[in-house]
Amino acid sequence: MPAGLPSFRKLVLDIYERLDGAVFRAIKDTEPRQRADTAGLNYSQIAEVRRFEKLDYDVVLGMLERRVDNVPSCSSRVRAAIADTLRNPVRTPAPIHKALIRLADRGAGPTIITTNFDSLLQESLPPKRRPQAYSLGEIPRPSRRDEFQGVMHLHGRLADDASRLSEFVVTDQDFGEFYMRRRGIPDFIYDAARLFNLVMVGYSADDPPMRYLLNAVAADVNRFDDLNERFAFVGLEEPDPVVLEDWRGRGIEPISYDAVNKHQLLLDLLERWADLSAINGNPKRVDSEIRRIVRTPRSLATESDRDLFDHFFRRSTSAERARFASIASKAGADISWIDTVAAIALEPEAGVSE
Repeated sequence: MPAGLPSFRKLVLDIYERLDGAVFRAIKDTEPRQRADTAGLNYSQIAEVRRFEKLDYDVVLGMLERRVDNVPSCSSRVRAAIADTLRNPVRTPAPIHKALIRLADRGAGPTIITTNFDSLLQESLPPKRRPQAYSLGEIPRPSRRDEFQGVMHLHGRLADDASRLSEFVVTDQDFGEFYMRRRGIPDFIYDAARLFNLVMVGYSADDPPMRYLLNAVAADVNRFDDLNERFAFVGLEEPDPVVLEDWRGRGIEPISYDAVNKHQLLLDLLERWADLSAINGNPKRVDSEIRRIVRTPRSLATESDRDLFDHFFRRSTSAERARFASIASKAGADISWIDTVAAIALEPEAGVSE
């Protein structure tokens, strides 16, 4: 949305404005879950409006497609309207795309999964550095190997050539096909969760695509005990423990933040995280953080500062540790920080038994 793309709700409204003005006029000014005036609509249109009121946007688009196109296909009027809406006007990547693509780089290149159809994540990098894009059946199986990298469009993507058809997972029928019958997407999520900690950004638990993802994750949590912990950044207008428990109840640990000012705190966090990352970070920023942290005795430092200091040393090479230790020493670090550096140096490497 910061790049000017519509939310799922706004996308549905845009499609109705193009294909069914009567329904559009009935729903365009309604608030979520508010009852709309359906006077003059036929029974099929009213049924779609009622689903729209319940926020079942995937069902709404499926019902509309079956009504106006009869047989759903990549060439349907509904999907053509979706592609046209997402292409025009031409959008450019937002700062959050640039922060995410930096964070997604594990060394061989970015590895990021998206349910968006656009190519803004790829386009946030210069042409010569843009990662490979994969969609639906093209997506490689998750692996720790370097070749598992690129932008994985889990629900399809806009074709690069506007004259070609685009395949999307966007209606209830599509989700049933790809999540239940073919099982490709749930299997991909399970394999990825076994290898990595999954971190979800930009979703609410009510988003139709997220409902299917969460159901797939929750099912695997109950069946398998080798999944890594999964997280989601959750923006809240005000504290709401029920929303957080809703995420936990579906196998995701929420990281809540204040959604004020169009989620500015989330952008600030991701940009800072990218600056401090080991792969595409800003070394001068890391050095500055070490100097700042050690000005306070370790016993008086905040837990987050202690954790960040330890993280810098644990992820670093021997040469980097020596440089970090020198920076800390010159900044006047007390002996407790130096003792921590020595203790970390004696820890076994990840995956190596004592």
